[in-house]
Amino acid sequence: MQSESAQALNVAFVAGVAPGKWFHRWEERFPDVPLASQMVDDGEQLAVLRDGRADVAFVRLPVDKDREGLHVIPLYEELPVVVAPKGHEIQAFEEIPLAEVADELFEYDGGPSERLDLVEGGAGLAIMPMSVVRHFNRKDLRYRPVTGVEPYGVGIAWRRDNESTTIQEFIGVVRGRGANSSRQESVQRDQQEAAKQRREDRAAAQSKAARARNDASRAAKAARGGKPAARGAKGRPGSGKRRGR
Repeated sequence: MQSESAQALNVAFVAGVAPGKWFHRWEERFPDVPLASQMVDDGEQLAVLRDGRADVAFVRLPVDKDREGLHVIPLYEELPVVVAPKGHEIQAFEEIPLAEVADELFEYDGGPSERLDLVEGGAGLAIMPMSVVRHFNRKDLRYRPVTGVEPYGVGIAWRRDNESTTIQEFIGVVRGRGANSSRQESVQRDQQEAAKQRREDRAAAQSKAARARNDASRAAKAARGGKPAARGAKGRPGSGKRRGR
């Protein structure tokens, strides 16, 4: 990667996302470009992009990408689970229909850790992505898959007004493009530069050939004294003498 894009890449991710595999691939492919990461609450996932704290963010979907001025690529979906205090009756089932627990749910707009605190304290039940519950691993809580709820989507987002080469390379890493993929920013740039060099080399070769032809033509004229060869009366080369009358 060229020096103009060899700046530190700042990546944010919400709880439950495990970006380690992508970070490792990045470090292997671009060891000279540092990567800084931070976990943020769902409520901060877009704010970190707005204020520049992050160049790229793994976000929980949906987000209003048009209003926020973002590029968003969906990556995968997560299983929703209902979370309850240890000893709750949900432990007797393998999965729970939403209708069975709807009246025990509570509203809360804060972060996932605080929501789990409230469940643990007896405020009610919560529906959350299973990856988030596993991430916090509360021993006094239990969870079961819940049916009738749409899966939680996870995507990667970045600002439309920030199209740096570094970001494009990271998007390629996340999407599984190989180092030599023709869709990678660095590969495209190298291909463009190689094509430009081929055009310049071809033009130089053609110019050199044209000069060589011109030089050969001038040399031939100089060898003839700069005049065309004399021709006989019938148009054939001759001695140049005239016939008597």
